[in-house]
Amino acid sequence: MKTITQEKFDAFKSFVENHDYFYIAGHKEPDGDCVASSIGISKIIEHFKKPYVLLNAGPFKRIEIRKYADFFTDKMDFQTNEERKKTGLIICDCSEISRIGDIEGDLNGFDTFIIDHHKTAEIPEGAEAIIDSTCPAASILVQFLYENLVGEIPLELAEIIFFGAMTDTGFFKFLSPNDADVLVALSRLVKAGVDPRKTYDYITSGKAYSTRKLLGILFDHAERYVDGKLVLTYETMDDTKKWGQEGRDSDALYSAFLAVNGVEAVVFLRQDTDSTCTAGLRSRDKIDVSVVASKFGGGGHKNASGFSCNGKLETLIPSVVKEFSRIM
Repeated sequence: MKTITQEKFDAFKSFVENHDYFYIAGHKEPDGDCVASSIGISKIIEHFKKPYVLLNAGPFKRIEIRKYADFFTDKMDFQTNEERKKTGLIICDCSEISRIGDIEGDLNGFDTFIIDHHKTAEIPEGAEAIIDSTCPAASILVQFLYENLVGEIPLELAEIIFFGAMTDTGFFKFLSPNDADVLVALSRLVKAGVDPRKTYDYITSGKAYSTRKLLGILFDHAERYVDGKLVLTYETMDDTKKWGQEGRDSDALYSAFLAVNGVEAVVFLRQDTDSTCTAGLRSRDKIDVSVVASKFGGGGHKNASGFSCNGKLETLIPSVVKEFSRIM
């Protein structure tokens, strides 16, 4: 990953010092990294003795993040025009206000600072940012911010940041030889008392029985395309109604198919409503799934991206396969 310059550290510090109140917002359907980076930023704001609200539209479907749901709200406080001028918006783990989802209130017009690590990040006009697409997790960027502006990270926050980093790095399997500095940073969290084994057990245990049944259905729906290099599976609204209410284990799905000989990318499509779908895309090293995600209004990382769009499975599936055939 790239080193955050002192100029960027100073810019974030000035942003905090020059505002009286903060909204800290992450993307809708949050994951561990979104939750952890948002909470990490809130602890920096607390150090500067400034009030804040943690915003997230949810839903908090993932079992491992449900205990953090009460930290967040989807409602903004009423503010006068003068109060809004003194309020800063800090966006974590995404760059676009549109990805934040349905928040009760107006997020537009605030002075904005973005902390993100997605390759497809698009900075709103006038916003300041720390964006590093070579960093495997936004939580790690927040760790560096905290260490520079506050100091040594206490155990409770170290556990949250380590949790966020673990989820977004796939238990470190997405790290490259260029990520030695990431491991060094995470070792400081372990030195603070974080137990990696307990974190792994927490993330991987406690799955509902229904998630195993849903996995079976998704395996059954799976088909190979593009000379067998792409696996695509889908979830219908009936599947969700019957087995998907307690969440799903998408990571296990991606891992299982990427372990198949010859498979280079995996797509999971879900019909959310009669007219909208959500997709998750994963790949091995050389296939850049963010290129495909961007074609449907989404984005993310080279090897892990997603999108939400209007459409139905029957028409979306061939369109997605067509885009993959262009890059595989």
